[in-house]
Amino acid sequence: MASSNGFHVCVIGLGSMGMGAARSCIAAGLQTYGVDLNPAARDALREAGAVEVGTDAGAFADRLDAVLLLLVNAAQCRAVLFGENGLAAKLRPGTGVMVSSTIAVADAKEIEKGLSERGLLMLDAPVSGGAAKAAAGQMTVMAAGPRAAFDRLRPVLDAVAGKVYEIGETAGLGATVKIIHQLLAGVHIAAGAEAMALAARASIPLDLMYDVVTNAAGNSWMFENRMKHVVDGDYTPRSAVDIFVKDLRLVTETGLSLNFPLPLATTAYSMFANASNAGYGKLDDAAVIKSFAGIRLPGDEEGQ
Repeated sequence: MASSNGFHVCVIGLGSMGMGAARSCIAAGLQTYGVDLNPAARDALREAGAVEVGTDAGAFADRLDAVLLLLVNAAQCRAVLFGENGLAAKLRPGTGVMVSSTIAVADAKEIEKGLSERGLLMLDAPVSGGAAKAAAGQMTVMAAGPRAAFDRLRPVLDAVAGKVYEIGETAGLGATVKIIHQLLAGVHIAAGAEAMALAARASIPLDLMYDVVTNAAGNSWMFENRMKHVVDGDYTPRSAVDIFVKDLRLVTETGLSLNFPLPLATTAYSMFANASNAGYGKLDDAAVIKSFAGIRLPGDEEGQ
């Protein structure tokens, strides 16, 4: 662990990405606090060396130099910052707030306006890389905001990111880049699931099919990562089906707002929505394959 310094950061949302980011902040020597409703997550971060944990940051808000939000959606971000007992009113002016949830452009702008009115600095800074890169402090950050916000949040960016893209000064630019990225991520998972479902229907062993694809031109990072879950019959949620229902809805809504057709993204959204409606929403997003009928998958007692 790096020697500690006097920079105090709170990570709000200790899921797979947030926990990795918080641990990376601890490893970088930052005075790290954690907030989550899950007591197991709070206990895990406390044992990893957090200064303090809680169900909200009110008790230590006046000590913070920075806040990192890694929540599910914009509604959760707004509730934490501006809801009853909202955090924004308790932070010192000049505190940096890094909003790293995947949210709509309009939500990013609205949150930035509310923070700015309270003298707080915001980075619209969604992230990518999955739990493994979060734990290694190697996330990719797509950030937009004023130079003062970048400067204030530099210790956090250095701790959690392998690559920081400084996209511009206007809130919403980071959200836009992440939404476009999620178009690719969601379509790649959906296409991988379709291919593996076809292999299952054709009675091709899925471990063989996986090995062929990951050593050939049809491979993608998402196929290699997510379809391994299918081969293993392991749908423990690292990122859930419902996350991609939300993210691909943002993608399709962005296309509609620009009067721009997105046929592949629209189809992928339908696939994830179908999987969610079939009861698989809380499973790993690779469980989108379970919406295909007439196939048997590893771990199944009977065909789908």
